[in-house]
Amino acid sequence: MNTTPAFYPIGTPGTPWSNVERAQWLSRQARRRSYESEVVSKIKHLGGRFDLEEYGRLEYGDERFPLLAIRSRNWKDNLPVVLVTGGVHGYETSGVHGALQFADQYAGKYPDRANLLIAPCVSPWAYERIHRWNPNAIDPNRSFYENSPAEESAALMRLVAPIRDRVLMHIDLHETTDTDETEFRPALAARDGKPFTPGGIPDGFYLVDDSENPQPEFQQAVIAAVEKVTHVAPADDNNEIIGSPVVARGVIEYPLKQLGLCASITNARYKTTTEVYPDSPRATPEQCNTAQAVAVCAAVEYTLSH
Repeated sequence: MNTTPAFYPIGTPGTPWSNVERAQWLSRQARRRSYESEVVSKIKHLGGRFDLEEYGRLEYGDERFPLLAIRSRNWKDNLPVVLVTGGVHGYETSGVHGALQFADQYAGKYPDRANLLIAPCVSPWAYERIHRWNPNAIDPNRSFYENSPAEESAALMRLVAPIRDRVLMHIDLHETTDTDETEFRPALAARDGKPFTPGGIPDGFYLVDDSENPQPEFQQAVIAAVEKVTHVAPADDNNEIIGSPVVARGVIEYPLKQLGLCASITNARYKTTTEVYPDSPRATPEQCNTAQAVAVCAAVEYTLSH
């Protein structure tokens, strides 16, 4: 892991950012990859097998980003609904490509068992910048609530609103990276005028359950499937993962709705957030993508059999 910087280069320690610092931060963000060629093209390639929907369009300066979702063709109102989301944090690459891999390789198994709704890249501006925030220095994954300040979050909530009570399972695909500790957590502390306390990055896959409605057997079914593809993160010396108590092997809990997390946007019985570690010497990008796709498969199979 890289050495954590002693201070963040924008702002004054102890003072929250004003619009001046936010603009300074934005000026440092450079486009590093293409949403159109890496994501949109793959979604369009699936159009022969699924219904594609543009559920919103982001406008940031002179840039436009269509927000695209993949739906089961011949949607049946009598079937349960499964929701898959990825790329809420644009830099978490396997969340995006794992969702696309699931759609391409596995989603065809469920036409008579479930309606699938897949939003592979919720935050395309951040995908291109390999960043956690949107251009307003807002974290979409802390912004899933009424009157959200993040248009990425608001658009996804509008998409899901008509079926919110019909969703049986929602899996949200994420990563925990070394840059969480070297860039994104220091930036968050600087933005909010708070001290940065260095932490650790777990080496391996883990899940985040909903502390308000835990489903331990569901979580362990996903862990068991993913472990065949990549390794599970161990607890640290305090029996924690990223500061939260480990409630079962590879599982921690958050109050999803209270934190405004993506996995809180439906009333699904089964909810989970995956966390893959792409910087591990024991995992390749292909393994990370496959781990995400396998996690979705295991979550769907468990849900439909219970």
